[in-house]
Amino acid sequence: MIRRTADLSPAARDGFDALIDVRSPSEFALDHLPGALNLPVLDDAERASVGTEYVQGSKFLARRRGAALVARNIAAHLEAALAERGGGFKPLVYCWRGGQRSGAMVTVMDQVGWPVTLLEGGYQTWRRQVAHALHDAPLAHRLVLIDGPTGSGKTALLQALVAKGVQILDLEALAAHRGSLFGAMPDGQPSQKAFESRLHDALSRLDPARPVVVEAESSRIGARVVPPSLWAAMSVAPVIELDVPVEARLAFTLDAYASIAADPEAIDAALTRLPRHHAKSTVAEWRALAAAGEIEALARALMVEHYDPAYRRQGATRERTLLDRIRLSELSPAALDAVATDVISALDRSREPI
Repeated sequence: MIRRTADLSPAARDGFDALIDVRSPSEFALDHLPGALNLPVLDDAERASVGTEYVQGSKFLARRRGAALVARNIAAHLEAALAERGGGFKPLVYCWRGGQRSGAMVTVMDQVGWPVTLLEGGYQTWRRQVAHALHDAPLAHRLVLIDGPTGSGKTALLQALVAKGVQILDLEALAAHRGSLFGAMPDGQPSQKAFESRLHDALSRLDPARPVVVEAESSRIGARVVPPSLWAAMSVAPVIELDVPVEARLAFTLDAYASIAADPEAIDAALTRLPRHHAKSTVAEWRALAAAGEIEALARALMVEHYDPAYRRQGATRERTLLDRIRLSELSPAALDAVATDVISALDRSREPI
């Protein structure tokens, strides 16, 4: 029997052996349920061809051809991606709206004997849930921000907090961007919708009764925009500020960005994206340092003349409760582990249970 559900809570999704997205690869690439497997019943070219025939030619011929293509593709999936699945395989299947494409897949899977479930409303059910949580409703979670100038080890501190059982939200990991001029990652960023799906999934797995520690970010991480509900919560969240000397931040940054330091073209391309308030002569000097391989001198100049002034300007416009200011002389793993303990103490002092 084909089951149906519209429950996409973490517990419900985790109860399935697989989440199967039968939409085309391009639809899947734009966004999908986190952890889903793409087994398209029509690929992009097939979907476009059938759609064109349906609109411009014969609806009957379009349906017949589409049915043949869907049957062949489902058969291919049964013989390849699904070949090793046993009789107890319990999948959730969805398409765009829970219509013909997912209907065809679940019909065949049901006949195979698998306890298959169809997602009512398809991907649109998920997208409405994400949009409501991140655009319409106030965020249920209580956030605490970790702030500090560039190179203060904020992201590394989040991982140290995870090891101590503190809830965190790693925005840079979810956005696949380190949030700085040189923050691009090799595989690029997810789409805005996919970023929001990742955010919603991460938030839905956190306990709203406990604080969630987040790195202070701007409203844009690379090309991705922090959704309104999350940004509103971040804008009023209390702050724990890291105070780290330039030399320690410089050493940490050079180590963290070693891969881009080895790519002069990537550095030069990033420098061309600097804000226009920097004098052309200054930018030219920085590009010359990059071309000459003077990476430490370049990093120091950018930190002192670009990043730190920007950090001070942003701080002057924010009105947030300061929970603590933690001073570090260096950013070794041991030092960050000690800071994580200090952060937990600050949360305790704020009377927020860990």
